[in-house]
Amino acid sequence: MTDSELDAVYTRLCKTMTELGEANAPLFLARFALLAVERIGNAPTALALIEAAREDMDAAR
Repeated sequence: MTDSELDAVYTRLCKTMTELGEANAPLFLARFALLAVERIGNAPTALALIEAAREDMDAAR
């Protein structure tokens, strides 16, 4: 995926969450995550991504 494509995907993700509203954003992200994990199709990779995301959140605190 190019930087431009990544930006387009991220922008679409943000716009979709805005359209759905703050109350529905967590449910949407959970559904998106489940679909992405299924598409990844590899438990070790998915678990590593979960840990990487968690580390980023811990650093942001």
